[in-house]
Amino acid sequence: MSKADRKKLLVVIRHTPYGSSLGRASLDVALAMAAFDQAVDVLFMGDGVLQLLAGQDSKAIGVKNIEKLLGSLPLYDIESVYVDAAGAKRYGLDSARTPVPVTLLDAPAINALMADADHLLGF
Repeated sequence: MSKADRKKLLVVIRHTPYGSSLGRASLDVALAMAAFDQAVDVLFMGDGVLQLLAGQDSKAIGVKNIEKLLGSLPLYDIESVYVDAAGAKRYGLDSARTPVPVTLLDAPAINALMADADHLLGF
């Protein structure tokens, strides 16, 4: 299948990185889909933007740090990572300090991104 023939999958992540398994599971799904040569974009919205905060230390709660997993997105050809600009502002996310390059989107741009996707998978 050529890249032009692939369906576009948008994984929408709305959960915090720690506190439930949904944060990590959403990234695992995105990586698995990309490993099967699917065109995958990722959008962090609301509380999901907390996954992108730099320098998180999860040792105290006994779980693996999600930063390395985020850093592997480009290795799986997931190069389009988007962030809800309102969520980034609410949580003080500095897009220059995220573990992976991101593009901030306002509400109309998010709507357009979702409309352009062939499949949406939300967490």
